[in-house]
Amino acid sequence: MNAHGIAHKYGDHVDTDVIIPARYLNTQSHRELASHCMEDIDKDFIHNVKDGDIMVAGLNFGCGSSREHAPIAIKAAGVSCVIAKNFARIFYRNAINIGLAILECPAASEGIGAGDEVSVDFDTGVITNVTKNETYQAEPFPPFIKDMIAKGGLMASLKAREA
Repeated sequence: MNAHGIAHKYGDHVDTDVIIPARYLNTQSHRELASHCMEDIDKDFIHNVKDGDIMVAGLNFGCGSSREHAPIAIKAAGVSCVIAKNFARIFYRNAINIGLAILECPAASEGIGAGDEVSVDFDTGVITNVTKNETYQAEPFPPFIKDMIAKGGLMASLKAREA
């Protein structure tokens, strides 16, 4: 399992109400949530993001509410991985639960710029900034989390066990 795409860069303390504004939480449609992802801080994000792209942020990404809408909106927008210095704990868990790959790596967070081409090897935790020819080391996922993400999240993983 790997990711490769263009980086969309954000700063510190991006909260869940910025990721998906509360005014759109009345829908369960993943496509509808995605259409409003990041619009309050980057109105062009949804028009620029392509399937497989990577979101990069600073400290405390995903702080705020405990709703799963924020990681769902990011994943449904096509983002294959979020890299940050660190994540709010509830966002971290929600992302894994819905199958959104996230990596904590301060060096990558600082080194990757908006528009950089980035590759991620989830087996090794190596993040490559193709544009700058730099590599960064994140902690790779344990096998059970990698499997859960590959299957689309916790519930999909549990359903696969039952089959």
